[in-house]
Amino acid sequence: MPDERLPSGLSSLALPRPPPRMPSFRYLQLDVFPATPGGGNPLGVVFGTSNMDSAHMQRLARWLNLVETTFVLPAEDAAASYRLRIFMPHTEIPFAGHPTIGSAHSVLDSGFAVARDGQLIQQCGAGLLPIRIDGEGAARELFVRAPGARIVREGSDDASLRAALGFQALGRRVPALVDGGRRWWIAEFANEAAVRLWQPNHAAIKALARADACMGLCVFARCTNAGHDLVVRAFPAAAGIVEDPASGAANGLIAAYIAEREPDGKLARGYRVSQGREMGHDAALAVRIDVDGSVWVGGRTRTVIEGTIAWP
Repeated sequence: MPDERLPSGLSSLALPRPPPRMPSFRYLQLDVFPATPGGGNPLGVVFGTSNMDSAHMQRLARWLNLVETTFVLPAEDAAASYRLRIFMPHTEIPFAGHPTIGSAHSVLDSGFAVARDGQLIQQCGAGLLPIRIDGEGAARELFVRAPGARIVREGSDDASLRAALGFQALGRRVPALVDGGRRWWIAEFANEAAVRLWQPNHAAIKALARADACMGLCVFARCTNAGHDLVVRAFPAAAGIVEDPASGAANGLIAAYIAEREPDGKLARGYRVSQGREMGHDAALAVRIDVDGSVWVGGRTRTVIEGTIAWP
């Protein structure tokens, strides 16, 4: 029978069909490690993508164009609270500090997983990583145990390293290439002002990253400031990033190096870090070091944006 609501001669079969509804996913954008609002490292977190393949995750991360975007998934290991995949705009990576801390914050706030004995267990490309929970509400800090680290080599005689450092006066520890989940050159400068005012040679840092197949160069100095014990700047040239405002993985390697070389020093059980001010950010990270040398890196996270994202 013709549809009486349509003009004569037309049937409902002639109408164009609406396009299929595009899938939507819960999306959060976070400020990770902020000392002041907006001072931390931005992170995108996506939930509900169990049926999304790697290519679509990568395409979404590329479109969002954040330093990292994470996808929270059900755990595949019975010992884990959840599984996490971490994407930079052009590649997936096994582990990074601020995506881990920020995603754990979202997992707790959303109820996706519940802490047991004061911690979560994250399953990711670097294995099963415990995350400690300290405090509640806005004061809550989360700490991830950094992957075990080893010193690949030490010294400042390497030509690529000398070019990257220039004529900068160094601190008490010699530069070191350290590997632990990610590989970085780390170098201690003489004082906080030297780090704050340094004008890095980015081309030389990129050449250093290529020469040693590492992320790049991370510099730090000890401080007398009451608010922090170390100032840190990180230049992950291998990832196409000029400077990182808050780098959990790099700070984990600095801490592992300090724990190895100064087991009885002032910083041997932990300290506070300031990072990012030179690029208009203001990040605060905390480091804790266990008696056995295990390094925990963490801090606070703020949720800035909550909504849904439509993605085919």
